[in-house]
Amino acid sequence: MADTASSRAIDTVGAFDKNAIRPFHIHFPEAALVDLRRRLAETRLPENETVTDFSQGVPLKTIRQLLRYWQVDYDWRKVEARLNAVPNFITEIDGLDIHFIHVRSKHENALPLIVTHGWPGSVVEQLKIIGPLTDPTAHGGSASDAFHLVIPSMPGYGFSGKPTSTGWGPERIAQAWTTLMRRLGYKHFAAQGGDWGAIVTDMLGVQAPPELVGIHTNMPGAIPAEIDQASFSGAPVPSGLSAEETSSYDQLVFVYKHVYYAFWMASRPQTLAGFADSPIGLATFLIDHDARSLELIARSFDGQTEGLTPDDVLDNVTLFWLTNTGVSSARLYWENKLPFFSPKGVKVPTAVSVFPDELYQTPRTWAERAYPNLIHYNKVEKGGHFAAWEQPRLFTEELRAGFRSLRKSA
Repeated sequence: MADTASSRAIDTVGAFDKNAIRPFHIHFPEAALVDLRRRLAETRLPENETVTDFSQGVPLKTIRQLLRYWQVDYDWRKVEARLNAVPNFITEIDGLDIHFIHVRSKHENALPLIVTHGWPGSVVEQLKIIGPLTDPTAHGGSASDAFHLVIPSMPGYGFSGKPTSTGWGPERIAQAWTTLMRRLGYKHFAAQGGDWGAIVTDMLGVQAPPELVGIHTNMPGAIPAEIDQASFSGAPVPSGLSAEETSSYDQLVFVYKHVYYAFWMASRPQTLAGFADSPIGLATFLIDHDARSLELIARSFDGQTEGLTPDDVLDNVTLFWLTNTGVSSARLYWENKLPFFSPKGVKVPTAVSVFPDELYQTPRTWAERAYPNLIHYNKVEKGGHFAAWEQPRLFTEELRAGFRSLRKSA
C-alpha cells in the first residue's frame, strides 16, 4: 500500500526536518497488482438492471466491460511511469504528509499556479495539462502563457497522508496550499480547481493570502443561496428568473435528486468499508459521479473514446485501489461544512469557465454577483465535470485566457 515503505521510495535527505521537501518515487510491488487481479477474478456480479437506461446506476454491461478490461488489457505500470516522468515530492504541512507534483517552466516569467483535483479524482486528472501549461511554445501557445505548476494530492487522497483526526475540511486544505506555495519560494501565485478543488480554490480566494493574484474555477460557487435552497428542496421555479437562470435551476434540481453518493459520504463514510475490499465495488461507485460523466465513461468502454479512454478511467480507479483511499477520501464530505454551489465571499480576481456538461451551467449574472472581481467568463464548446481530464486542450486555453490579465500585475 502507498503508506508503506515497500510501495514507494523517498529519499532521506532532510528526513528529520518536518518542513523538508522530499523527492517521491511511485512504485507499487507486483504483489499488490497480483492481489488486484485475483480479487477481480473472484468478483461476484449482480443481475441485470430492470431498466434500459442509466436510472438505476452503472449498467451491468458497463460493469462487465470494465471488469474484463481491468483483468485482461489494463497495465498500471504505464501510468506509474507517466507519474514518475514528472517531479513528485512529499512535504509535511500541519502534521500531515502532502504529496504534490511540481513542474517548473523553462520560461522566465511563468506564473506559478496550484491546481486542485476533486472527488473521485487525483493528480492523474491533470497529467494531460502539464506539458501545455508549462511548455506552451511546444503546444501552440506563446512563452507569455507559461505556468509553473504545483499539483497536490488532497489529504486522504492518492499519495498524501490520511488524516487521523477531524478538521481537514476545505478551509484547512486551502491554508495548507498557501503554506506549500510559500515553502516552494513563490512570492505570488494563482489557483485553479474543479469539484472539491473549486471549493478549496474558492476558500483560497476568501482567505486571500497576499501572494494570491487570482483564481480560476470550472465549478463556480455562484448559485444565489435562496436559489440553491429552493432547488435542493425541489420547489417550483422561483419567479423572476431569466430563461438561462431557469434552465440552470432545473439542472440543479436534477443534480440534487441524483447525488445520493455525496449524502452517504457526508453522513456515513466509514460504512463504505467495502471500498477497501472490492475493486469492482470501488470502481462502480467512483464512475457514477454524475449522469453525464457516467454516460461518457460507459461510451469509452464501448469504443467511443472521445474525452476519456478506458485507460484514463482505470488509471484513476486503480490509484484509489492501490492507495486504499476509497474511505479516507470520502471523509472530506463528512468534514465539509460549506455549501457546494453557493457563493463563499471571494473578492480576489476570478476567472470562470462554464463547460456544457458540468453539473449546472452558471449564468453570467450569477457569476458576476458571486465574484465581484470577475475578470473572465466564457462558455466552452465541449467538456464536462472533469474538464482538465476530458478536454485538456480547451481547459488549457481557458487557463491561459483567464489569467492573462493578471500577469502584468504579478
